[in-house]
Amino acid sequence: MPNIKSQIKRAGTNEKARQANAAAKSETRTAIKKVEAAVEAGDKKAAEELLKAAISLLDRNAQLGIYAKNTADRKKAHLQRIVAAL
Repeated sequence: MPNIKSQIKRAGTNEKARQANAAAKSETRTAIKKVEAAVEAGDKKAAEELLKAAISLLDRNAQLGIYAKNTADRKKAHLQRIVAAL
């Protein structure tokens, strides 16, 4: 545990950021799984709607630096490819 006041504060802000980033990643993974589940079920209309939400989340997280831009683009391309294959 840090002894310096500024480092104590910094440890707190780092923890809050870590938790926020983990929550955002979890939400994005859930959205991706929903798209994949809709594709598995063969529901094109639902998959397209869920795809829009997942792409929005990926773009937002890439902009915030939670995901690298290339990673977000790769995940979006994967989802678009499987939805288009329906």
